[in-house]
Amino acid sequence: MSTHIARWDLDKTYLRTEFDSLRDLVRTALERPDQKRTNPGASTLLREMVRAGIRVHILSGSPEQMRRRLEDKLRLDGVTWDSFTLKPNLQNLLRFRFRAVRDQLGYKLPALLRSRSTVTESGEAESGCRETLFGDDAEADAYVYSLYADIVAGRVEEDLLLRVLQRGRLYQDVVAEAMNAARTVVHADVVERILIHLERQTPPDDFNEYGQRIVPFYNYLQAAFVLQEDQRLGADAVLRVAIELVTEHRFDGDALARSYLDLTRRGHLRGTQTDALKAAFEAWLAEGPMPAAEELGAMVAKLPAAAGSARARWRQVEQPLPDYLKLVSMHNRRTRT
Repeated sequence: MSTHIARWDLDKTYLRTEFDSLRDLVRTALERPDQKRTNPGASTLLREMVRAGIRVHILSGSPEQMRRRLEDKLRLDGVTWDSFTLKPNLQNLLRFRFRAVRDQLGYKLPALLRSRSTVTESGEAESGCRETLFGDDAEADAYVYSLYADIVAGRVEEDLLLRVLQRGRLYQDVVAEAMNAARTVVHADVVERILIHLERQTPPDDFNEYGQRIVPFYNYLQAAFVLQEDQRLGADAVLRVAIELVTEHRFDGDALARSYLDLTRRGHLRGTQTDALKAAFEAWLAEGPMPAAEELGAMVAKLPAAAGSARARWRQVEQPLPDYLKLVSMHNRRTRT
């Protein structure tokens, strides 16, 4: 497998974080690393991605003052990373930049573009390094990630980007920073998938306007299925995520299989890797007793039919350019609330 980059959000993507009230924010800030809860399957998936050689870059809206506790939490989970960027909210408050405290577009987009520029500066071979992005439906991740992907691909002209940033009510210096960062990236279609964790149970159809590249998912086994089809993870890694969901979160074989079937019904899987999952499962069984063997066996038994359905439904369609100018006024759910 070639070198690959995964960009991860933390709150509500990796961590089960609550921040809908002042009390939630205070409790989150005071939690010890061992008290912070991880979304089911997320830590196993992230460890498997690192094991597969994927470079992990974390970009979170959590304040810089939480760095030590967040890093300690990731270390407790056995996760390593290449970069870890947090939001300078104290600096924003001291400068009376109150809009910036909740704004994600003006924070994440320049940070993503700067990070991409750093990748391409390492050499021509690195400029084609592809990416998978992880976020959630609580804030603006689908919008920001999609805009970032199309900027890097050269599909968003400077004039359009400038109007988007201005309509998004970004501070003028942030607009200038984002424009300058956009000019430094090497244009290439590098974002393979944008995986959006449906923490708030947003209807998946709400993301249709962003095209096939975005995959809304309910659990991290679904994310693992997608990464396996993209040849970023092996079958063993997918099985390890499934085992965690069974042994620690009470999934049964039917629930595991339904996770696959749901993705096929929404047209996100091609049905090309189920034989590899079956072979990996049988190889594990041949080595002796294994955890969750009954549940995994039930899942594997149902995958061939689901894969046939996936192959029948799969259609590769041209990636549309979303109406970013129209969508910018409604991209941040928490700000609208």
